[in-house]
Amino acid sequence: MRTTGFLATLTLSAAALAFATQAAHAENLRLAPGTPPAHPGHTPLFTSFQDQLAEKTGNRMTGNILGTEVANLGNMRNAVTSGLADAGMFLPAYFPSDLPEINLVGDLSFQGTNSQAMGAAMTDYIVNCADCQENLKSLGIVYTSSHASDLYQLLTTEPVSDLDDMQGLRLRAGNPQYARWASAMGASPSNTSVGETFEAISQGILDGTIASSADLISFRLDDVITHITTIRLGTYHSTISHAFGRNSWARLSEADRKMLAESSSLSSALATQRWAHEMPAEAEALARSEGIEFVEPSQALLDATATFVVDDMAQVIADAESRYNLNNVEAKLEQFTTLVDKWTAIANELDNDPEAIAERVNEEVWAKVDFSTYGVQ
Repeated sequence: MRTTGFLATLTLSAAALAFATQAAHAENLRLAPGTPPAHPGHTPLFTSFQDQLAEKTGNRMTGNILGTEVANLGNMRNAVTSGLADAGMFLPAYFPSDLPEINLVGDLSFQGTNSQAMGAAMTDYIVNCADCQENLKSLGIVYTSSHASDLYQLLTTEPVSDLDDMQGLRLRAGNPQYARWASAMGASPSNTSVGETFEAISQGILDGTIASSADLISFRLDDVITHITTIRLGTYHSTISHAFGRNSWARLSEADRKMLAESSSLSSALATQRWAHEMPAEAEALARSEGIEFVEPSQALLDATATFVVDDMAQVIADAESRYNLNNVEAKLEQFTTLVDKWTAIANELDNDPEAIAERVNEEVWAKVDFSTYGVQ
């Protein structure tokens, strides 16, 4: 009887020790999308990422998604670097002086014709860009992957078809290239936060926004927008899907870092699929049901935009060299353009299938990374 009792006690003690050891190694990551649930930057970018953590680790690693009242896009830097969030969606355009190397290529919106290609090209470029990695290190964050929007359009409170309609129009512009385009067309750009766009338009502070039609759903702009000009204005791809604080990243094992990077790539491809392919169709149906008018751009507006795209490259180079003191700017732009071409061909080959594209990113990018040093040296 004593032996049986002793063995039972020993078994219970071993089970308790095993449970305690497992709990000690468990990770519950605090994840901050910085966007509302209807936005693809939340669902599926973070919801799928959360699911993958649990599935790939047998619940040893889980994620807790924080609301925008805890961390939003504007304060994401402090949220991630302070440890309030272990990982969050980071928009480099919000931090131009801190991440000039990423913004150099992230601001080239008009290069975007295939959304999946742009997200993959950004991932390939940033992971292998030593100067980008130095910027990230100085900021205290670790890069995982990027996602991209559909082709932006004009969402306005009045019809915009010709250059004359653009004169004096007050438009939210999400990055410097969109701001330069708006100015070149005669409009007045504003750097209003995307989360404040609805209020700014509803109060008459803005006449519209250069944005994804999906914003009709994500930010309820269908309540304030009356017209959509169907001009193709490239992609918004200046994104870091899951930016990790360096302290949070450093405490993870090499295997977990690799798993997180690969999970981020899949979530980015799924978010791009949602943003660029699914939501525009839903937004168009919503717009038509609510009587929002679709406006065709005039040839004069299209020609002026094409001229701007060519001429603006000189401004991109000048700003990078004079304002941010970047080196080898033209070579970097050429490298990024080559990657855009590479990934456009791959995306077309794979019929823009998000899982297949994520797998190719893992093969082409993450398989070549040393995770014992990536993000910690």
